[in-house]
Amino acid sequence: MVHIALLHSVLGLRPAELLAAERLRRAGHEVVTPDLFMGEIASTLDEGFRLVDRIGWATVLTRARQALRDMPEEAVLAGVSMGTGVVADLLPERPATGAVLFLHAVADLPQSARPGLRVQVHAAEPDDFASPERVAALRRAARKSGAALEVFRYPGAGHFYIDRDLPDHDPAAAELTWRRVLDFLG
Repeated sequence: MVHIALLHSVLGLRPAELLAAERLRRAGHEVVTPDLFMGEIASTLDEGFRLVDRIGWATVLTRARQALRDMPEEAVLAGVSMGTGVVADLLPERPATGAVLFLHAVADLPQSARPGLRVQVHAAEPDDFASPERVAALRRAARKSGAALEVFRYPGAGHFYIDRDLPDHDPAAAELTWRRVLDFLG
């Protein structure tokens, strides 16, 4: 069993994250899904970014820290889109993190990432939130720190391809993602 913190997207804590958490629980893992927006939901990326601006990034991070307070230091940090940025900002504070999972976006890997840290990325291709330049930068940072990075791209899928409630949903890409994630966590 792995402890996992699944940090939601800029749209807020929605059924996509709750269903993902339930799938991980059925596989035997313990999962928390902190609501970083305290119940507020956005229906578009633009609304979500305005919501983050109003709440404030510092508040988002404080809420995430509070949710992780009682979790083991080796818990896996998983982020969905905006949640990848939360993961990246919290990672330096949690050097014993067991692994990092970036879904739908890539974030910077801190210089303090420990050698051997397992990092897995799942993103559509193309996707502005996982542009070739950002992925290349992540690869360089992983090599420099000694992190073990795997990157999986899903050609033709939309940004939120695992979310069955959004037009981007791609059932085949979503299923392949979850099989790979479960292997990664196993």
